[in-house]
Amino acid sequence: MEKKITKKDLAEMLVEKYGYTKKEANEVVASIFDEIAAKLKKGVDTDLSGFGKFTVKVRKARTGINPATGEKIKIKATKVPAFKPAKALKDMFK
Repeated sequence: MEKKITKKDLAEMLVEKYGYTKKEANEVVASIFDEIAAKLKKGVDTDLSGFGKFTVKVRKARTGINPATGEKIKIKATKVPAFKPAKALKDMFK
């Protein structure tokens, strides 16, 4: 079983496959993730065709319970990033 993949691994693949320098490859990988994060921060969805879609979802405000005291607490609404895999990616696991 292979280990998890990291940004460094992606950069190394660019070096091996396309002949980028390590610095160039790291900059390319970082810029892709930075751009996706910046768009999500602005509320813009990012669709990577055949892979999936990154979106921002809003979690509604709700009441929770403090596990230490049992006291009810109010949890504010928050925005969270979400990922929905494309059909092509899902179909790879059937």
